[in-house]
Amino acid sequence: MLRRALALCLSLCLILLAGPTFAEPRPVLRYCDYPVYPPISWSDGQQVRGLAPTLVRQVLGELGYQVQVVVLGNWKRCLLDAAAGRVDVVLAYSTSQRQQDLLFSQVPVLREEVALFVNRRHLPRFTHLQDLRAYRGGLLFGESYGQDFDREVVQHGNIEWVSSSQQNFGKLIRQRIDFIPHERRTGQLYIEQLPGAEDIIALPQAVSVDYLRLAVSRHSPLAPRMAEIDARLQQQVDSGAVQRWLAQSQDDYRAMLKAQRGTAP
Repeated sequence: MLRRALALCLSLCLILLAGPTFAEPRPVLRYCDYPVYPPISWSDGQQVRGLAPTLVRQVLGELGYQVQVVVLGNWKRCLLDAAAGRVDVVLAYSTSQRQQDLLFSQVPVLREEVALFVNRRHLPRFTHLQDLRAYRGGLLFGESYGQDFDREVVQHGNIEWVSSSQQNFGKLIRQRIDFIPHERRTGQLYIEQLPGAEDIIALPQAVSVDYLRLAVSRHSPLAPRMAEIDARLQQQVDSGAVQRWLAQSQDDYRAMLKAQRGTAP
């Protein structure tokens, strides 16, 4: 009897010790980000932070996946890699062109108002999108602010394309361009501590209003699970988690800038 009890205990111990060895590793999905859009996504120099990576990790984690964050040279490369299936997920605006290669969540992550950032020393006259044809604008590679904006402004060849917001706003500060269309929240947070940006303002009139959505490559194994993604997203929106992560990201970004100023020579 004692021998059987000892054998049973030994067996249980072996099972407990071997459990993690036999556990199936969670599959890894690649999430691409271009972290120049605080508080949505930004980099502290070591990792990508913000609402977007937090949300993606939470939603995909609940679906049983690990997330590998991929940072490429510009936003356009993220979109191209997602279209080709080299990455699985991005957070983006839905356009008819992007819908050819990506599946977009029905549940929006965040409402974004796009404003026109200008230099108060040289204010463009702006009432309608067509007015912007007379001026030079700046966009990051891969950016799109809706079909109307693309048709009325971008297709007229008056846009200069760059890789970073630092380049873009630097040109606006030096009056080498006349306007930058940008998410109002992100742009205002970005220029708060930007050297030389005292004359950069956002015009009150919105260029457009759009919604950020989780987008999945049609080549990804995640593609058949869009309904589950929508359900998880709705839970995060309804619980207030999205707004909490957004507020926390803003606080963290400002704290990082404050720390950087404190250590500057």
